[in-house]
Amino acid sequence: MQGLGNDYIYVNCLNGCPANLASLSREMSDRHTGVGGDGIILILPSSDADFKMRIFNADGSEARMCGNGARCVAKYVYDNNLTKKLHVTLETLSGVKHLFLKPGHDGLVESVTVDMGLPSLLTQEIPVDSCSETFVDEPVAVDDDTVLKFTAVSMGNPHAVCFVDSHSAVDIEYVGRAVEFNRQFPDRVNVEFAQILSRREIRMRVWERGSGVTMACGTGACATVVAAVVNNLADRHVIVHLDGGDLTVEWREADNHVYMTGPAVTVFNGVYKRQIQGN
Repeated sequence: MQGLGNDYIYVNCLNGCPANLASLSREMSDRHTGVGGDGIILILPSSDADFKMRIFNADGSEARMCGNGARCVAKYVYDNNLTKKLHVTLETLSGVKHLFLKPGHDGLVESVTVDMGLPSLLTQEIPVDSCSETFVDEPVAVDDDTVLKFTAVSMGNPHAVCFVDSHSAVDIEYVGRAVEFNRQFPDRVNVEFAQILSRREIRMRVWERGSGVTMACGTGACATVVAAVVNNLADRHVIVHLDGGDLTVEWREADNHVYMTGPAVTVFNGVYKRQIQGN
């Protein structure tokens, strides 16, 4: 399944889960010798919500949250008659998320709004190695010759947002990798490069922690809007243009929650015969 080109392999684990998940994700995610994807997402039973989601990146590391992934999980459980609720709760490592489903004319889900919860700007919660309480428009050394300014935000996972004059003028692979592993971010970090088009439109590209350059990142789009508002560059209701398409993000004043709306698409279904039995 994919949300704006952010593609994961979804595994129905409601009746059991495979072993060695980190190695399985590395194996299946390889685009030459596996299925190919940004990682794998497991759909599991939950005692605290309707369903539970676990995410493993292409490098085998486990992620706390994925906005595009949450939308696809909602579509999967509804389209496969595992629920007929249009308001689904989903347990993640970042807490329980609320998903609001919109079926199309064919009765299948075409878009989902996710209540992403409260963002955090506190360095201790992101985390960022800094003496300041927040990390807003602060310098980060990319290498010995390059310093760029970033705003750090947690959407249940860590993000560093850099506002640029042109999204195409940055070497995303070089800068993204360098910032992800920068010592200022002890848990590593997702890196966003955002060009402000207007107060209601942002063009964003992303380097995802553990996956590299991807076509979209839902939590990254939310973090970018929060960072833009904090830096007085955008309003609270914004369309974010990503390589894979558009997301609508609203940071509501009423409850301070971030709401993200976008599509979810099933690409194909199949049975995978595991190649490697290992750790």
